[in-house]
Amino acid sequence: MTIQLPDSTGALRTYEPRTEPLALTPGAAFTSRTVFSAAHVVADPYADVTPDSPAAVDWDATLAFRRHLWSHGLGVAEAMDTAQRGMGLDWAGAAELIRRSAAEAKAVGGRIACGVGTDQITSGTLAEVRAAYEEQLALVEASGAQAILMASRALAAAATGPEDYLEVYGHLLRQASDPVVLHWLGPMFDPALEGYWGSSDLDAATDVFLEVIAAHPDRIDGIKVSLLDAQREIDLRRRLPDGVRCYTGDDFNYPELIAGDEQGFSHALLGIFDPLGPLAAEAVRVLDTGDTAGFRTLLDPTVELSRHLFRAPTRFYKTGVVFLAWLAGHQSHFTMVGGLQSARSLPHFARAYELADGLGLFPDPKLAEERMKNLLALYGVTQ
Repeated sequence: MTIQLPDSTGALRTYEPRTEPLALTPGAAFTSRTVFSAAHVVADPYADVTPDSPAAVDWDATLAFRRHLWSHGLGVAEAMDTAQRGMGLDWAGAAELIRRSAAEAKAVGGRIACGVGTDQITSGTLAEVRAAYEEQLALVEASGAQAILMASRALAAAATGPEDYLEVYGHLLRQASDPVVLHWLGPMFDPALEGYWGSSDLDAATDVFLEVIAAHPDRIDGIKVSLLDAQREIDLRRRLPDGVRCYTGDDFNYPELIAGDEQGFSHALLGIFDPLGPLAAEAVRVLDTGDTAGFRTLLDPTVELSRHLFRAPTRFYKTGVVFLAWLAGHQSHFTMVGGLQSARSLPHFARAYELADGLGLFPDPKLAEERMKNLLALYGVTQ
């Protein structure tokens, strides 16, 4: 059996899908790395909504996907960028997601950390930004989840310089009940975060970021860096105080960063581990045995798919993540909150399917092929 897939020029090419998936089964927790997958939300396909309506979420399917990730030993990073936070999922929806996912994590013994931001406001004074952060921090802590202090669009707009970031983050870290993860999300993921930490010069911004950490090392479990710059992450993690972890958010260079070098390594908090969950888990268990080469053998071939999904405009990577979840059978439809299923082209989807199928990511390759053909037919591509 073959399938006709369009390329970037509009020409059709013949692809022969694989017939067997990788044999990947749930397993024990990891011992050498702490690994989170940032998880997507599943929209309710029957909801009568528009792209600017509050999100309508299929809670059963959304929580089922989290149980899938937990079953493979991965932690879940909840209500983050991958869950369309600020791109279809508003604070009311995120708050409900946090409550439900944290309760599910407690029920099944899964690890969970949740995003704390300021998206209940679009702009405001520094005092209003602090209050918004405090409201979300209180909810996450009350749910029993670990807090991830996310970058704030409102803070980026309100801050006049590095001192404002030092003041706001210092205030929040002194308030936090338990050590948090600090998240530095680059402007390639969200253009509104340009100049975060008070400067568009990344060297200057890094110094401010490290100043925040150095002032409160006991309040910080780790940092999550999403700048898509492997060497910058390596340099940064070498400057961290003892006991503060680096969680890579680099969806372009994660195998080498997780594997590490003679001076250290990164843990992981990655959106690409949503579609790669079982394969990533298998690779980390190999790494747990000390077999770095085996880890790289499993994970290196996935980078081409990740770079494809996260290519510019990077913020639309969520569309490819949900598309692959549909093909893999984790949800019955390809509908996204905010109508974001329209954010990528048919050739983009075709290449994502081809790369994921080649990796053996689909538990039922025939189902994935049928769903891909259905999508192609909707676009007028006959087989």
